[in-house]
Amino acid sequence: METTYEGDGGGEIIRPVNWNLLTAEEAEGEWLDLNAWVDWLRATYGLAVAVIPPLWHRHDELIWELSALHTAWLNAYDPEAPPAAPLAWHREFAEARIRLREWVATCGTKLDRDRPTRRAAWPGDGPPASPVEQPIEHRDADFNAFVVDDLAARRQLEDEARDAAHHRALDLLDRLGGAVDRSQWRFGRDLSTDL
Repeated sequence: METTYEGDGGGEIIRPVNWNLLTAEEAEGEWLDLNAWVDWLRATYGLAVAVIPPLWHRHDELIWELSALHTAWLNAYDPEAPPAAPLAWHREFAEARIRLREWVATCGTKLDRDRPTRRAAWPGDGPPASPVEQPIEHRDADFNAFVVDDLAARRQLEDEARDAAHHRALDLLDRLGGAVDRSQWRFGRDLSTDL
C-alpha cells in the first residue's frame, strides 16, 4: 500500500469544502482528492475500521468530518503554516478520532457490510424506514459508482437550475413586450427550439 499523499493545494488558498454547494465539476475533484487522502490517512496511522470504515463515502456524517479534517491537514502542512501547526492538527485529529468512532458506531457501517445511517423520526415524520444491511463486495468499485451517481445528480440539478433561470428570463422578456430581442439571450445552451 502506498503511504504518500500529494494533495492538490497548488498554492491556492485552502478553504473548507461545502459539499452542498459544489458543482459536478468541483465535486469530482474534491471526491477524488478526499478519497486519496482518506486512504493515505488510514494507511499512515493504521486506523481501524471503527474509525474509518470502507464505505465512509456513503455516510454524510463521515464525509463532513473527514473533509474538515482534510482541510485542516492541508492548512497545517502548508509551507507557509507556522511550525507548530502540525502539532495543532494532531490535537484536532485526536478529537476527530473520538467523533469518528461515535459516528461509525451510530451509522452501523462495518468492514464487510454497510447500511444507511438510521435517522430518528420526529413527530409528524411517520415511521422511520428500516435500513437494510448490504454486503460490501468491492470498496473501490462502490466508491466509483457512488461518485458517478453523485455527479449525475449534481449535473441534473445544475441543468434544472439553468433551465429555470432561462425560462424566468423569457417570462420577463414576454412581460416587457417587444422591447428586447429574445434571440440575443443565451443561457449556456440554445433553448430557442423551446420557444
